[in-house]
Amino acid sequence: MAIVSSLSSPLGPPACEKDAKVLQFIDDMTKNIDPEQVRVLAEILTRNANTEYLQRFNISGAIDRETFKSKVPVVTYEDLKPDIDRIANGDRSPIFSSHPISEFLTSSGTSAGERKLMPTVADELERRQKLYNLLQPVMNLYVPGLDKGKGLYFLFIKAEAKTPSGLVARPVLTSYYKSEQFKTRPYDPYNVYTSPNETILCVDSFQSMYSQMLCGLLMREEVLRVGAVFASGLLRAIRFLQLNWKQLSQDIASGTLSPRVSDPSIRNCISEILKPNPQLAEFVSKECEGENWEGIITRIWPNTKYLDVIVTGAMAQYIPTLDYYSGGLPKVCTMYASSECYFGLNLNPMCKPSEVCYTIMPNMGYFEFIPHDPINPVQISRDSPPHLVDLADVEIGKEYELVITTYAGLCRYRVGDILQVTGLHNSAPQFKFVRRKNVLLSIDSDKTDESELQTAIEYATALLRPYDTTLVEYTSFADTKTIPGHYVIYWELLVKDPSNPPSDDVLSQCCLAMEESLNSVYRQCRVADNSIGPLEIRVVKNGTFEELMDYAISRGASINQYKAPRCVNFTPIVELLDSRVISVNFSPKAPHWTPERRR
Repeated sequence: MAIVSSLSSPLGPPACEKDAKVLQFIDDMTKNIDPEQVRVLAEILTRNANTEYLQRFNISGAIDRETFKSKVPVVTYEDLKPDIDRIANGDRSPIFSSHPISEFLTSSGTSAGERKLMPTVADELERRQKLYNLLQPVMNLYVPGLDKGKGLYFLFIKAEAKTPSGLVARPVLTSYYKSEQFKTRPYDPYNVYTSPNETILCVDSFQSMYSQMLCGLLMREEVLRVGAVFASGLLRAIRFLQLNWKQLSQDIASGTLSPRVSDPSIRNCISEILKPNPQLAEFVSKECEGENWEGIITRIWPNTKYLDVIVTGAMAQYIPTLDYYSGGLPKVCTMYASSECYFGLNLNPMCKPSEVCYTIMPNMGYFEFIPHDPINPVQISRDSPPHLVDLADVEIGKEYELVITTYAGLCRYRVGDILQVTGLHNSAPQFKFVRRKNVLLSIDSDKTDESELQTAIEYATALLRPYDTTLVEYTSFADTKTIPGHYVIYWELLVKDPSNPPSDDVLSQCCLAMEESLNSVYRQCRVADNSIGPLEIRVVKNGTFEELMDYAISRGASINQYKAPRCVNFTPIVELLDSRVISVNFSPKAPHWTPERRR
């Protein structure tokens, strides 16, 4: 469809009349953010006025912002967990929401080693769909002709659990992909996937990946963009191709699907498109059989215009590897969302990864911000409530922690994201995602904080006691040079009896002990998703951490305030540690994981 020149939009010339309406909506929303925020808050408070949670704070049906902010406290997940557990155990009274809780969305953050449960309601799906509908019209402003081909997206569902009350608990994207909004979405020439729904909705990760990759190869000339949710997911797909290209080529040559894909619905839909194609099979084999995989994405999918993946926050560590495999294709981050709420979109999606910023749409929820000082963080308690800033009042250049109030009933909930204001679009602030608060290590959807790492270290070092060996110091590193990435833990040990040191087998068991004690999100990534590799312990020479301190002091650190960092990513420090390694050990097997049975 040609660009409709007679239409106009402040964002640029739209690709079609439908896009023009969407772009005008974005423009209207970003011009009137404070009145819209007042309206959204009043709507949320009106619809949930009779809930138990709001009635606790005696706001008596008030819907004005001042009363709400003066009476309703700022909370964390731990504050809400007793009420969430009531819902999970079958309490159907209107605790948070006047609408029935339809399911729980499982956050990638954890509480007591389990995924957090976020109660949601049915019409949240419609609200999330509204934000999805904004993405493609913006993309069409920057990349013409996306209606002339397809997107190769590696999309997956994950394991579900059920609470004692029978409510399903699953990740937000699994909820979306299994929804009627996704499965029966109307045809849109600007947003066609190579992967049939059946391949996305297969819970077996191998069969899903294999069939999606096969479809992508069969339609290689039609592919205009390649993507996954996270950068790590796209790199897993490339690694999968490295391991399975021979069988994929055989399937293409013979026109028959490998028996390793046994799902009947996948076999049925693939049979309609898989025909013998020896020429394509030979091409795939020729591209994949050598050692050189540089630019493999554009070699196999030559018409690819960009990669559609999240490369902000912890995912930024994958940018160099993506550049290697794609020949430096643009990396597009389109939207900002979480289990709790969908927030906004990137209005300049072809920008550099370091310049990605998101414009929060004021109709998605009510947003407040805690000023964040990384040097002197605010200590928040019920006795010392923080001063929260409204969306319209944040200041360019400053950092904030995001607080949300949602239609599903979360009120003044701390999401845990640290954002920096980078500029404005109309009157709407644009935010750069800085990091997740307190997250130390992350490879995929896992998030390990310092206290979790410390607990895992204590659990593992207990295995050293029979050898009269103690841990002097440790630090960690998220190694993303391997695919999949994995945690590396550096240990300096004091072996008090040199005649009886811990063996390599003992140190390998220490790796496994750490993995067994990490949270369920990490273990699911290891066991079910195969998105994290075995944990590695690198033992360094005695005195290494003193050298590390000397190096930090030489760069200006205070000798009085210095403490060993619990996570390192500065290349010279990693190189120093690696130059002192005397033994390397990996977890000998995957840790225990089964889909959570919520209690």
